[in-house]
Amino acid sequence: MPKPASFLSLSLLITATLCISLVECRVPFACDPHNGLTRTLVFCRVNLPIHVRVRDLIARLTLPEKIRLLVNNAIALPRLGIQGYEWWSEALHGVSNVGPGTKFGGAFPGATSFPQVITTAASFNESLWEQIGRVVSDEARAMYNGGMAGLTYWSPNVNIFRDPRWGRGQETPGEDPVLAGKYAARYVRGLQSPTGLRLKVAACCKHYTAYDLDNWKGVDRFHFNARVSKQDLADTYDVPFKACVVEGKVASVMCSYNQVNGKPTCADSDLLKGTIRGQWGLNGYIVSDCDSVGVMYDTQHFTATPEESAADAIKAGLDLDCGPFLAIHTDMAVRRGLISETDVDLALANTITVQMRLGMFDGEPSAQPYGNLGPRDVCTPAHQQLALEAARQGIVLLKNSGSLPLSTTRHRTVAVIGPNSDVTVTMIGNYAGVACGYTSPLQGIARYARTVHQEGCSSVACRTNILFDRAEVAARHADATVLVMGLDQSIEAEFRDRTGLLLPGLQQELVSRVARASRGPTVLVLMSGGPIDVTFAKNDPRISAIIWAGYPGQAGGTAIADVLFGTTNPGGKLPMTWYPQDYVAKVPMTNMGMRPSGGYPGRTYRFYKGPVVFPFGHGLSYTSFRHSLALAPTDLSVLLDTNLFATKNYTLSSNAIRVKHAKCDSPPSLFHIDVENTGNMDGTHTLLVFSTPPAGQKWSPDKQLIGFRRVHIAAGSKQRVKINVHPCKHLSIVDEFGIRRIPMGSHSLHIGDLKHSVSVRANLEGIKA
Repeated sequence: MPKPASFLSLSLLITATLCISLVECRVPFACDPHNGLTRTLVFCRVNLPIHVRVRDLIARLTLPEKIRLLVNNAIALPRLGIQGYEWWSEALHGVSNVGPGTKFGGAFPGATSFPQVITTAASFNESLWEQIGRVVSDEARAMYNGGMAGLTYWSPNVNIFRDPRWGRGQETPGEDPVLAGKYAARYVRGLQSPTGLRLKVAACCKHYTAYDLDNWKGVDRFHFNARVSKQDLADTYDVPFKACVVEGKVASVMCSYNQVNGKPTCADSDLLKGTIRGQWGLNGYIVSDCDSVGVMYDTQHFTATPEESAADAIKAGLDLDCGPFLAIHTDMAVRRGLISETDVDLALANTITVQMRLGMFDGEPSAQPYGNLGPRDVCTPAHQQLALEAARQGIVLLKNSGSLPLSTTRHRTVAVIGPNSDVTVTMIGNYAGVACGYTSPLQGIARYARTVHQEGCSSVACRTNILFDRAEVAARHADATVLVMGLDQSIEAEFRDRTGLLLPGLQQELVSRVARASRGPTVLVLMSGGPIDVTFAKNDPRISAIIWAGYPGQAGGTAIADVLFGTTNPGGKLPMTWYPQDYVAKVPMTNMGMRPSGGYPGRTYRFYKGPVVFPFGHGLSYTSFRHSLALAPTDLSVLLDTNLFATKNYTLSSNAIRVKHAKCDSPPSLFHIDVENTGNMDGTHTLLVFSTPPAGQKWSPDKQLIGFRRVHIAAGSKQRVKINVHPCKHLSIVDEFGIRRIPMGSHSLHIGDLKHSVSVRANLEGIKA
């Protein structure tokens, strides 16, 4: 029979106390010092190099045991004192229970839920991204110590938000490869917090590569063959993954469901062995998206037999299968000679190495680094404050005719209207866990003013106008009106792409009717991951302001209210282009091309030159800023590899030098930009720096982001921002063969509202005629 509530509360208290004081809620994964049978085994000796320990462990395994370690739910090996392990956990923007490796309950009822990634990316704040990663991994380690989570987290998602309809665009850092790459590297560093080879948790960058279609007009990710040029692969789709591996030192990469140019990514040795592990030097493991090895055979019919699919994946460089396929079919692949046991050993070496770097074979968790983390380190006031600060930094002010910020003296009564006006779970988006707690927009606004609440629509689908009259009455009698509209996971989500960009259902009618009825200023607040065509609101003078909040996390309502009433001066910038509805009529989601061609308009701000609702990088403030160049070189030299030119008889007839022919380890040039706050309010300014190559460069971007800085500047003061510019890294482009080159000639730098020309020339000094 059920125990009394008081008994349960006492039990939870005792459990939490034990976890806090002893951190022994988890039995050691392996190498238990109390187990006399295993503690002396070579693979348990922490003083030996990891590769020696890994080799010893693999040598002790039978082939059937090895095969059952190739999948996410790896079996226990009692004879070696090794527990079973679930590899699949998620931590996209907080510890999540989407994967089976993590669960909430008992001493861990929830975890800090940060804003969805697209919102955090809008902060353009690299240090914030890393700080969030550190907090998330603190909470993940605490839950691992308490027996409620794993240590391998399949996050972040760094795919390019190529198409505005993509349901999973919300999980990504946006449409720009440089922004996505910087986010990837910094969030991974925060998550992994490496000390030498040791990891706090193991991150995973996904989904490699050219994956950004889930289910659109009958085309789904399981059947989709992404036809991608070498040029687009090199200068767009691969960029964030390279940054993840090379700069972030990520411990894992996940291959995707789709095919790329006719081959499943999880069976493409050029991508896995050649690029990820070969060119970029991954020190870690490669994992499949869940059931994607099975999809290769069952759905894509890539091979004639299942064991051939298993063999192709392992030979291509796959180390771990999220799903049962390899556990079922690898044995037959070995029996038929399609792969050898050595191939299996190589895969296991990569996964077990990561486990050892995590300390999983080092005995007692409590005796290891981070072993003291427990329930008291989850949902701490500091962590929740960071979630609030992240939401504040990610909110973007799209339009303001002067009505914002609202005044607590002039706007004493606020009508709060809309299907997202009092939501909680909506604010955390997808791949989320159980939040520590929530503050809805209605609750946040109520801290500043008396509120009158009307939903207007019972859901974001907004299929009827039956509640519109009440909303109009509320607006007619309030000093100000805030409409909280937009999307949720019923409209955009994994395996749910949109077909259009307009507000769902009758939302636009509700907004317009309320704006006409409103006695005071009307503010439109949008929750969404993807862009929305709100041209009607942008052009309506009765709608005095528009705010995009993304999915702002557990503290989203507080952050929205703080921006509305001026406690926070917004400084976010859009990480993706907001297109008009007629754009999607011209662009099928299945066209992976980035560049315009014929009647095809191209994608993202880098290549699309047509009309937009709001451009990439757009974001207003309650104050104003002025830029001036304090130090701006006008000439940059590209030092060439003299040995290469001397031995290969290269000429300089080309107007673009291959990056690999340049000495790219030379120091960058420094640009000093003075940013002055010319308004009356302290504010945060995000300085975006773009480059445009010389005219005549075929297929080059219209412009490309090369750097950004977020700075807080007091009213009336000035701050100097320093930006490094290196020709190899920042002024290069990719030709149609996928080769990165540095165009010679005059490049334009767009620094805030300034434009500066830089002449780039090859330095031939030392080369004999």
